[in-house]
Amino acid sequence: MKQVSVHPSLLAADFSNLRGAVESLKGSGSGGVHCDIMDGHFVPNITFGPLVVNAIKPLTDIPLFCHLMIEQPELYVEKFVEAGACEITVHAEACVHLHRVLQQIKATGVRAGVALNPSTPLCFIENVITDMDLLLIMTVNPGFGGQSFIPTMLPKITEARGMADKANPALDIAVDGGIDVVTAPDVVRAGANVLIAGTAVFGNSSPAAASEAIRAAGEAGRGSREI
Repeated sequence: MKQVSVHPSLLAADFSNLRGAVESLKGSGSGGVHCDIMDGHFVPNITFGPLVVNAIKPLTDIPLFCHLMIEQPELYVEKFVEAGACEITVHAEACVHLHRVLQQIKATGVRAGVALNPSTPLCFIENVITDMDLLLIMTVNPGFGGQSFIPTMLPKITEARGMADKANPALDIAVDGGIDVVTAPDVVRAGANVLIAGTAVFGNSSPAAASEAIRAAGEAGRGSREI
């Protein structure tokens, strides 16, 4: 199984000091910075767009991963790639032509991911799983940070890992929502390898240390899964 990677989510950061938030991750070993892009339509909140991503990019060497929680994401793929995203994740629920959107993302040269809301079944990605670099399983209902982990998502993660092992072993499986040192071992044991954490990182006085603690907790789960 792949090593565990933590991607701190800027949704939980101080929006009045995003520079400080990004710089606080220096030396954390974080695998990426998770940028939640919300339009107020697909989810009931609004965050930021390509201009802010572009402003963040020079502040860190950590790759930026953009999660588009927006309607018609195909209209904005190129803009976020130009802003500095190394991966674009779109919601299956927001894409009428999901295969086409994944090909559009890949044509820009970045990684392509698909996100699924808690109530969306895995059958939505069966026919495109070989076109994906990442599957993001939402473990809360998207739109706001600080929500509690939905434990019934654990079997979904396990099923997703089984699908990936058969059809696309290189697929990263990410989880987003309520991830901390308590839930990290469980989701990794279930099959996830990318942990997106917001409040547990930026709500800590030392975000870098918090990120590393979550990664270590996840690795403990990985070890128990392999036994």
